[in-house]
Amino acid sequence: MSAHGLLGVPDAGAFLARLTRLDPAAPVRLRSAGGRTALWAHLPWDVLVTREVAGPGPGDATVSAAALLAVLAAGGQDLPVRRDTLWHWALPPAASRSIESVSAAELSRLAAAAAGTLREISSVGVDGRVVGQRAVRDALLDHVALVVTPEGGEPVQVSQRLVQAVARMGFLGPRDAEPAAARVRTVGGWVGISAPYGVAWRQSAHKLTVMTMISHPKG
Repeated sequence: MSAHGLLGVPDAGAFLARLTRLDPAAPVRLRSAGGRTALWAHLPWDVLVTREVAGPGPGDATVSAAALLAVLAAGGQDLPVRRDTLWHWALPPAASRSIESVSAAELSRLAAAAAGTLREISSVGVDGRVVGQRAVRDALLDHVALVVTPEGGEPVQVSQRLVQAVARMGFLGPRDAEPAAARVRTVGGWVGISAPYGVAWRQSAHKLTVMTMISHPKG
Protein backbone atom coordinates (compact mmCIF):
# COMPACT_ATOMS: atom_id res chain seq x y z
CA MET A 1 0.00 0.00 0.00
CA SER A 2 1.36 3.44 -0.90
CA ALA A 3 1.81 6.29 1.57
CA HIS A 4 -0.25 9.47 1.56
CA GLY A 5 2.92 11.55 1.82
CA LEU A 6 1.30 14.47 3.65
CA LEU A 7 3.45 16.41 6.12
CA GLY A 8 1.03 19.27 6.76
CA VAL A 9 -1.28 17.00 8.73
CA PRO A 10 -3.01 19.74 10.82
CA ASP A 11 -3.79 21.75 7.68
CA ALA A 12 -5.00 18.68 5.78
CA GLY A 13 -7.03 17.55 8.79
CA ALA A 14 -8.76 20.93 9.08
CA PHE A 15 -9.70 20.81 5.39
CA LEU A 16 -11.00 17.24 5.59
CA ALA A 17 -12.92 17.82 8.82
CA ARG A 18 -14.83 20.75 7.30
CA LEU A 19 -15.41 18.85 4.08
CA THR A 20 -16.82 15.74 5.73
CA ARG A 21 -19.18 17.83 7.86
CA LEU A 22 -20.63 19.27 4.65
CA ASP A 23 -20.58 15.96 2.76
CA PRO A 24 -19.70 12.80 4.72
CA ALA A 25 -19.32 10.78 1.50
CA ALA A 26 -17.14 13.29 -0.34
CA PRO A 27 -14.06 12.15 -2.26
CA VAL A 28 -10.88 14.19 -2.05
CA ARG A 29 -8.30 14.41 -4.81
CA LEU A 30 -4.62 14.80 -3.93
CA ARG A 31 -2.33 16.33 -6.57
CA SER A 32 1.36 16.73 -5.83
CA ALA A 33 3.93 19.13 -7.27
CA GLY A 34 7.17 20.64 -6.00
CA GLY A 35 7.13 18.94 -2.61
CA ARG A 36 3.61 20.12 -1.79
CA THR A 37 0.17 18.60 -2.27
CA ALA A 38 -3.10 20.28 -3.21
CA LEU A 39 -6.26 18.75 -1.75
CA TRP A 40 -9.29 19.21 -4.01
CA ALA A 41 -12.96 18.60 -3.26
CA HIS A 42 -16.37 19.31 -4.75
CA LEU A 43 -18.97 20.82 -2.41
CA PRO A 44 -22.68 19.94 -2.61
CA TRP A 45 -23.49 23.36 -4.10
CA ASP A 46 -21.25 22.90 -7.16
CA VAL A 47 -18.09 24.65 -6.05
CA LEU A 48 -14.56 23.26 -6.09
CA VAL A 49 -12.38 23.97 -3.07
CA THR A 50 -8.68 23.40 -2.61
CA ARG A 51 -5.99 23.80 0.01
CA GLU A 52 -2.28 23.23 -0.45
CA VAL A 53 -0.33 21.50 2.31
CA ALA A 54 3.26 20.46 2.88
CA GLY A 55 4.42 17.04 1.74
CA PRO A 56 5.27 15.21 -1.49
CA GLY A 57 1.93 13.40 -1.48
CA PRO A 58 0.96 10.35 -3.54
CA GLY A 59 1.21 12.00 -6.97
CA ASP A 60 -2.39 12.17 -8.20
CA ALA A 61 -4.97 10.09 -6.37
CA THR A 62 -8.58 10.32 -5.24
CA VAL A 63 -9.67 8.70 -1.97
CA SER A 64 -12.53 8.92 0.50
CA ALA A 65 -12.17 12.14 2.50
CA ALA A 66 -13.53 10.43 5.63
CA ALA A 67 -11.08 7.55 5.25
CA LEU A 68 -8.11 9.88 4.82
CA LEU A 69 -9.21 11.96 7.81
CA ALA A 70 -9.35 8.79 9.93
CA VAL A 71 -5.83 7.82 8.85
CA LEU A 72 -4.44 11.25 9.68
CA ALA A 73 -6.23 11.34 13.04
CA ALA A 74 -4.67 7.99 13.95
CA GLY A 75 -1.19 9.15 12.91
CA GLY A 76 -1.10 6.65 10.04
CA GLN A 77 0.93 6.93 6.85
CA ASP A 78 -0.99 4.68 4.45
CA LEU A 79 -3.04 6.10 1.62
CA PRO A 80 -6.63 4.81 1.80
CA VAL A 81 -7.97 2.69 -1.04
CA ARG A 82 -7.91 4.73 -4.23
CA ARG A 83 -11.28 5.84 -5.59
CA ASP A 84 -10.15 7.60 -8.75
CA THR A 85 -13.40 6.89 -10.61
CA LEU A 86 -15.30 9.04 -8.07
CA TRP A 87 -13.71 12.22 -9.40
CA HIS A 88 -15.90 13.73 -12.15
CA TRP A 89 -14.94 17.40 -12.23
CA ALA A 90 -12.55 19.41 -14.39
CA LEU A 91 -10.03 21.59 -12.55
CA PRO A 92 -9.37 25.25 -13.34
CA PRO A 93 -6.16 26.08 -15.23
CA ALA A 94 -3.23 26.95 -12.99
CA ALA A 95 -2.44 30.40 -14.43
CA SER A 96 -5.21 32.58 -12.94
CA ARG A 97 -5.33 36.37 -12.76
CA SER A 98 -5.97 38.39 -9.60
CA ILE A 99 -8.79 40.91 -10.11
CA GLU A 100 -9.45 42.64 -6.81
CA SER A 101 -8.92 42.35 -3.07
CA VAL A 102 -11.89 41.82 -0.75
CA SER A 103 -11.65 41.82 3.04
CA ALA A 104 -12.31 38.56 4.83
CA ALA A 105 -14.60 40.50 7.17
CA GLU A 106 -16.78 41.58 4.23
CA LEU A 107 -17.00 38.04 2.89
CA SER A 108 -17.93 36.77 6.36
CA ARG A 109 -20.64 39.44 6.58
CA LEU A 110 -22.08 38.43 3.19
CA ALA A 111 -22.08 34.75 4.16
CA ALA A 112 -23.75 35.44 7.53
CA ALA A 113 -26.40 37.67 5.94
CA ALA A 114 -27.37 34.94 3.48
CA ALA A 115 -27.55 32.35 6.25
CA GLY A 116 -29.73 34.68 8.30
CA THR A 117 -32.06 35.24 5.35
CA LEU A 118 -32.39 31.49 4.85
CA ARG A 119 -33.31 30.97 8.51
CA GLU A 120 -35.85 33.79 8.47
CA ILE A 121 -37.61 32.74 5.26
CA SER A 122 -37.62 29.09 6.33
CA SER A 123 -39.40 30.00 9.56
CA VAL A 124 -41.86 32.73 8.46
CA GLY A 125 -42.07 32.30 4.67
CA VAL A 126 -42.38 35.07 2.10
CA ASP A 127 -45.41 37.38 2.35
CA GLY A 128 -47.06 34.80 4.55
CA ARG A 129 -46.48 31.97 2.07
CA VAL A 130 -44.48 28.88 2.98
CA VAL A 131 -41.44 28.44 0.78
CA GLY A 132 -39.40 25.25 0.57
CA GLN A 133 -36.00 25.54 2.24
CA ARG A 134 -34.23 24.00 -0.74
CA ALA A 135 -35.78 26.49 -3.17
CA VAL A 136 -34.75 29.38 -0.93
CA ARG A 137 -31.26 27.97 -0.50
CA ASP A 138 -30.74 27.58 -4.23
CA ALA A 139 -32.00 31.10 -4.91
CA LEU A 140 -29.65 32.53 -2.30
CA LEU A 141 -26.68 30.55 -3.61
CA ASP A 142 -27.31 31.82 -7.14
CA HIS A 143 -27.48 35.42 -5.93
CA VAL A 144 -24.59 37.65 -7.05
CA ALA A 145 -22.93 38.55 -3.77
CA LEU A 146 -20.55 41.13 -5.25
CA VAL A 147 -19.32 42.47 -8.56
CA VAL A 148 -15.72 43.47 -9.20
CA THR A 149 -14.44 45.20 -12.31
CA PRO A 150 -10.80 44.86 -13.39
CA GLU A 151 -9.17 47.90 -14.91
CA GLY A 152 -10.14 48.04 -18.57
CA GLY A 153 -12.11 44.80 -18.31
CA GLU A 154 -15.62 43.46 -17.98
CA PRO A 155 -17.36 43.20 -14.58
CA VAL A 156 -16.86 39.87 -12.82
CA GLN A 157 -19.80 38.50 -10.84
CA VAL A 158 -19.03 36.57 -7.66
CA SER A 159 -21.88 34.30 -6.61
CA GLN A 160 -22.94 33.53 -3.08
CA ARG A 161 -21.89 29.94 -3.82
CA LEU A 162 -18.24 31.00 -3.71
CA VAL A 163 -18.73 33.18 -0.64
CA GLN A 164 -20.37 30.32 1.26
CA ALA A 165 -17.59 27.97 0.19
CA VAL A 166 -14.73 30.04 1.63
CA ALA A 167 -16.74 30.79 4.77
CA ARG A 168 -17.95 27.27 5.54
CA MET A 169 -14.62 25.64 4.70
CA GLY A 170 -12.88 27.96 7.20
CA PHE A 171 -10.71 29.55 4.50
CA LEU A 172 -11.23 33.05 5.90
CA GLY A 173 -9.52 32.18 9.19
CA PRO A 174 -10.62 32.72 12.80
CA ARG A 175 -12.99 35.61 13.44
CA ASP A 176 -10.72 37.03 16.15
CA ALA A 177 -7.59 36.91 13.98
CA GLU A 178 -5.83 39.88 12.43
CA PRO A 179 -7.77 41.43 9.52
CA ALA A 180 -7.15 39.41 6.38
CA ALA A 181 -7.89 39.87 2.72
CA ALA A 182 -8.99 37.54 -0.04
CA ARG A 183 -8.56 37.93 -3.79
CA VAL A 184 -11.09 37.47 -6.56
CA ARG A 185 -9.37 35.57 -9.36
CA THR A 186 -10.36 34.52 -12.89
CA VAL A 187 -9.02 32.17 -15.53
CA GLY A 188 -10.88 31.14 -18.67
CA GLY A 189 -14.50 30.59 -17.68
CA TRP A 190 -13.67 30.22 -13.98
CA VAL A 191 -14.14 32.66 -11.09
CA GLY A 192 -12.50 32.03 -7.75
CA ILE A 193 -11.92 33.48 -4.30
CA SER A 194 -8.40 32.97 -2.99
CA ALA A 195 -8.60 33.29 0.80
CA PRO A 196 -5.88 32.95 3.48
CA TYR A 197 -6.51 29.22 4.05
CA GLY A 198 -7.77 27.96 0.71
CA VAL A 199 -9.36 28.73 -2.63
CA ALA A 200 -12.88 28.21 -3.98
CA TRP A 201 -13.58 27.98 -7.72
CA ARG A 202 -16.74 27.93 -9.82
CA GLN A 203 -16.98 27.48 -13.56
CA SER A 204 -19.40 29.57 -15.60
CA ALA A 205 -22.70 27.72 -15.92
CA HIS A 206 -22.48 27.51 -19.71
CA LYS A 207 -19.04 25.93 -19.46
CA LEU A 208 -19.70 23.36 -16.74
CA THR A 209 -18.09 20.02 -17.56
CA VAL A 210 -18.76 16.55 -16.19
CA MET A 211 -15.74 14.27 -16.46
CA THR A 212 -16.62 10.65 -17.28
CA MET A 213 -13.11 9.40 -17.97
CA ILE A 214 -11.80 6.58 -15.82
CA SER A 215 -8.40 8.26 -15.49
CA HIS A 216 -7.95 11.73 -14.05
CA PRO A 217 -8.18 14.77 -16.34
CA LYS A 218 -4.88 16.49 -17.03
CA GLY A 219 -6.17 19.92 -16.06
